[in-house]
Amino acid sequence: MNALASLPFFTTEIILIATGFVVLLLDLFVGNKKALGYLTLAGVIASAFFVRVPQAPQPLFFGYFLVDAYSVFFKLAALGILAITILMALAYKGISAKQEGEMYALIAFLGLGLILMGSASNLLMIFLSIEFVSLTSYILAGFQKQNPSSNEAALKYLLFGSVASGVMLYGMSLIFGLTGTMDLLGIRDAVFASGLGHLLSLALVLMLVGFAFKISAAPFHMWAPDVYTGAPTPVTAFLTVGPKALGFAILLRVLMTSFAPFIYYWSVILAALSALTMTVGNVIAVSQTNIKRLLAYSSIAQAGYILMGVVAASQIGLSGVLIYLVAYALTNLGAFIVVILAANQFGTEDIESYAGLAKRAPFLALALTVFFISLAGIPPLAGYIGKFYVFAGVIQGHFYGLAVIAALNSAVAAFYYFKVVKQMYFAEPKDSVPMAKPLPLMTALVITFAGVLILGVFPVPLIELARVSLSF
Repeated sequence: MNALASLPFFTTEIILIATGFVVLLLDLFVGNKKALGYLTLAGVIASAFFVRVPQAPQPLFFGYFLVDAYSVFFKLAALGILAITILMALAYKGISAKQEGEMYALIAFLGLGLILMGSASNLLMIFLSIEFVSLTSYILAGFQKQNPSSNEAALKYLLFGSVASGVMLYGMSLIFGLTGTMDLLGIRDAVFASGLGHLLSLALVLMLVGFAFKISAAPFHMWAPDVYTGAPTPVTAFLTVGPKALGFAILLRVLMTSFAPFIYYWSVILAALSALTMTVGNVIAVSQTNIKRLLAYSSIAQAGYILMGVVAASQIGLSGVLIYLVAYALTNLGAFIVVILAANQFGTEDIESYAGLAKRAPFLALALTVFFISLAGIPPLAGYIGKFYVFAGVIQGHFYGLAVIAALNSAVAAFYYFKVVKQMYFAEPKDSVPMAKPLPLMTALVITFAGVLILGVFPVPLIELARVSLSF
């Protein structure tokens, strides 16, 4: 324990960097690329053992990087998402063996970018970490070079992402020009002293555009459906949870650190975004016939629900954001694991191919049903706990109209989730060939399935962890 305490707080990041470079090097010599996947997984797991919470917030690298309970919460979340993503990639059939090693290395580097996002405490560091994650994500989205949909996904992601980054950077430059600092605490002091003028209000809105793109909030969601549908499925699963979770991490840190006194201004903007996002996502999801596209619009809607906690900006609302992000990550990753298993077997991602899945693979059908029930926010699963807290937050903050809109949207969401459940349990299977169940995917499925059940029945540890992690 003493030896661990003497190590620097950025040991986790060093291990991830080393893992990425070692995998890149070994890719030149190792024929069995799956071994590189297991090596990357081992590196991610090893890096998690060196995560620790400081007794007091520790600013590093001239204040650009902050280690506190909040950043540690998202660091652990990022590593968990990475580990499950790697398990999914190990059994995915859509990536050629020649490219597998590069993909595992990029996943390790992507983990580093996510951790930097969660720990950034300076506008420059925030921008660099977001761009680091974005550039790596563009590459992974187009990793299936032989697939036109994957190429289209990467190009659309790049074009939309570049525009959003430019707008966000312009907003950040205005904030720097008006306050004379890029440090979040320094911005808070300057804003508190001078007030929120018209130009600073515009700068904040422009910066929020970049954050809204990262979490796929409407109307900045246009890239998400095509990118999520065209990208390799493990990458899609990662993009729906990883960048979204860390995008919320940055959004909360910036708003609660630098602009907390002006909640009356930005909470109205985010309330409108929340209502629009959940409505657009849920309404369009109803007509989808492709399971990946359905989950893409579902993930857009989920961002709207999570934004409710940010709008409330209270202890219960902000705790709800953290709880919801963990529950959503486990649930959505679990759903995509079943999608990969089904696509490996059926060769298609159409919802019709799930007909009779309950007879062919009862556990897979049960697991996907549980994940959909959790996404719908029905007790006693993890998704219900997150949704309960964000609803409680907006009601406590007297945003009754937003709560009503969210309740109506939850009913719409339940309809299209159970459309898939109906196919699995009430339609006849097209054949009776047993489904292949690779060990990595089944391991990931059991982890996510158990997590959704356990956090739903015993949520107190997660609730307490979320509470103590709010260290603004």
